[in-house]
This record gives sequence, structure tokens and C-alpha cells, in this order.
Amino acid sequence: MSLFRKKPLDDLRAEAEGHLLRRSLGPVQLTALGIGSIIGTGIFVLTGTAASQHAGPALVISMVFAAVACAFAGLCYAELAAMIPVAGSAYTYAFATIGEFAAWIIGWDLILEYALSTATVAVGWSGYFSSFLRTFGLSLPPALTAAPGVVVTLADGTVAHGAFNLPATLIVLGVAALLVKGVKESATANAVLVGVKVLVLIVFVAACARFVRAEHLTPFIPPNEGAFGAFGFSGVMRATGIMFFAYIGFDAVSTAAQESAAPQRDLPIGILASLAICTVLYIAVAVVLLGIVPYRQLNVPDPLAVGVDATGLRWLSPFVKVSALFGLFSTMLVQLLGQTRIFFAMSRDGLLPPLFGRVHPRFRTPHVSTILTASVVSLAAGLTPIGVLGELVSMGTLLAFVLVCIGIIALRRTQPDAPRPFRTPGMPWVPVIGALACLAQMLSLPLATWIRLWVWLAIGLVVYFGYARRRSRFAPPRVASVEGAPAS
Repeated sequence: MSLFRKKPLDDLRAEAEGHLLRRSLGPVQLTALGIGSIIGTGIFVLTGTAASQHAGPALVISMVFAAVACAFAGLCYAELAAMIPVAGSAYTYAFATIGEFAAWIIGWDLILEYALSTATVAVGWSGYFSSFLRTFGLSLPPALTAAPGVVVTLADGTVAHGAFNLPATLIVLGVAALLVKGVKESATANAVLVGVKVLVLIVFVAACARFVRAEHLTPFIPPNEGAFGAFGFSGVMRATGIMFFAYIGFDAVSTAAQESAAPQRDLPIGILASLAICTVLYIAVAVVLLGIVPYRQLNVPDPLAVGVDATGLRWLSPFVKVSALFGLFSTMLVQLLGQTRIFFAMSRDGLLPPLFGRVHPRFRTPHVSTILTASVVSLAAGLTPIGVLGELVSMGTLLAFVLVCIGIIALRRTQPDAPRPFRTPGMPWVPVIGALACLAQMLSLPLATWIRLWVWLAIGLVVYFGYARRRSRFAPPRVASVEGAPAS
């Protein structure tokens, strides 16, 4: 059936050998891309929310659960990325293993992960930027720092209403300009930003560890308050779903496969190393933060700054805010990079219009796709509250991970002799556990999130059957109904 037509591995290898995109990224840069994408909103914002509303000190367990699920999926990503070192991430993998229709669903789904995640992080960046300006006695008009309908509390306790989040819009456009200039330049800038924010997180742990109080970490798992997700074990599971958002990003390494100098060796290193480094940092920061401040006081947008203020180390607060700005910027950089590369791959296969696959003659980057994507994302960041933007990101990513884990099993059965520079260990249990772990997190998310996902997928089906299915490069040739007439 046409819905299950697959992209031949030989075609993918031919694309990998091409040089349309510049191959300039090594293992260090790929690892930095992963770290840059992972460390962002999760560590700087969601840590406080998940601890104060769901898990308490047991947030550490939630982080471990989320990391384990990501590790299983990451091992599957690593095998597929090494086998199929081309742009496109899970979209490309699904096309080769399950078929075109599944690939379309994945590609459409990844728009939620990358585009909405970029907009979400941009709104978070705007909040930290405004807070940083206030450190120096400066402030922007409230109407220009929040989306319409958002209430902004001023320093004197009065409230104002947002109209357009200008900083969020401008930072997305700035990231896009850097990506148009070139992926090597973008990766170099990202590596510098990653180094700064990782250093500041290490300084936070080292400087604040002596202020940790054991009583703040007990009871380690607060008793349930009578509702699912309100502490207790169910709270740990709900916090796991929330903190999963904090780990989103390691898969973005694979979207740069076609720009990797030695993808078979470097992609698995970049994926797994970035995930391992971020997990260690997350746990260390969470333990120190929860040991400094009672968890119920952390329902704030800047929990690390609250933690620093509680220690009396006022000199550290500006550095934490600057680190947040750097961290969120590098996250946007990698997420927007991933989104444009997904569009590039889908356009190359005929599922999207050719303009999404145009490459700049000098910079050799998909500049049209980058500009169009950034225009939409910047408007979404300026006009939409952060809560609305972030609701679908985790759901969309979990769905992509489930299909990747299924795809690795399918490919082992259909292509058992294909070269595999990296092999997922523990087959078939690792991908099975990875798929089940991601599915369990999907089931823990609210019904409203499922409804929004199905609405988005329904729109994608209309686009697929109305345009992509007929335009696919792998569609059977259309035949003319009348001799000499154009094909129909």
C-alpha cells in the first residue's frame, strides 16, 4: 500500500554521501548541541514547578525515571542515526523503517516539539531578561513583555496587562539570523554559551551546597493529598512527565546528521554524552536547590534565583540570571536548527513544497525554511502565553520516541544484514522498555493535552492526503487518461 511505501536505505546513504549541506561538526560540537538543547527551561523553570506542586524532594526520583526513559530511546536513536546519517531525525528513520505515512505523522508531530518548544523557551527567555534588567533598575513597559491577556505583577504590587511579548519575538529573529549565517558559526556560538551555563550551574552547586539543610529533604516523598499527582507516588509520576520536557533535546543532535563530519562515530557519542552530562547536572542542582529552599516555596518562574537569594549569596544571583539567558538562547538555537532540518528533509522527499529545501548559495543553509519558520515562531512567542505553548511539547516528543523505538525493532527484522556502525544493546528489550516507558508518560498527561494532539494530527492528515501523498518523490508515476494529455 502507498501509505507504507518506504524510503530505500540506499537512497539515504546516497544522500549522506552528498555535500549539499556543509559537513563541519565533530563529536564535541554535537555533544554541545545536545547539551545546549537539553539544559534550558527544564533546569531553570520547571524544577521549581514540579517540586512544589507534585513531587517535593522526590523530584530527584522523577528526574532519574525521565532520564532512564530517554536513555532507552537514546540508544535507539543512536543506532538509527549511525545507520541513516542524514538530516531529518525521527522523520527519516520512520520513513526507512515503517513507511511514508508514519514518517509524515512523525514529521508533523515534530513541529510541535521543535517549533512550539522554541516559542516556549523564547517566552521564558523574555522573563529572565526582564528580571535581569530590573537588577540594574531598568524595566520595559509591561505591555511589551507579555502576551495579550497575561497579567504582569509590578514591583510595587500593582498589576498590568500584556499586549505583545517584544523580547521573545526579537530573540527568535536573532537566533534565526545566526542560523542563516551558517551551522558551523551557530555551533561555535552554541559551544561557548553551553560552556558558560554549565560552568555557572557547577558554581551554583559548589557555592550553595554548604547551605543544604536535611530537614528540607524530609519527608523525601511527601504523602499524597487525595488527588492523582498531588505528591505521593502519583506525584512522582506526574513530575516525571513534567521533567521529561527538561530532557527534550538530545534527539536534536540527530537532526544535524548530514552536517556531521563522521556521523557513524560521532552521532552516538553526541546523543548519549549530552544526555549523561545533563542528567548528572540536573540531579546535583535539584538536590542542592531542594535542600536550600522548602519545596512549597519554589512555585516561581526563577527557582534558582530564589535558591541563591535564600543563601544570602547575592553576588551569585546576577550570574544565575545571565546563565539562564545563555542557556535558553542556546536551547532556542538547537530547537530552531532541528525544526528547519526537519522541513528540509520533508521538502527533499516531496512532502512539503520545494521552497523549504532551498539552500543558500553562499552559506549552504536552508535559509528560506529558517526565515519562514522563525517568522511564525516569533509571532507565536509574542502573542501566546507560555502555558499554552508548552502543553503539547512533551506529548508530541513522547509520541516520536515511541515510534523510533518501534522502528528499530522493525528495521532489525526487515533489514537484518544492513551495516550498523552502532548497535542498540539488549535487543529487543531496550526498545520495548523505551516505548513502554514513553507511552506510560503519555498516559499520565491530562486529557486536554490528548485532545489538542489529535486536533493537530487531524490537520496534518488533511495536508497529507491533500498535498503530500500525491507530491511524494516515492509516489507511483501518474498516468494520462487521454493519449497526449498531461498526466493526471
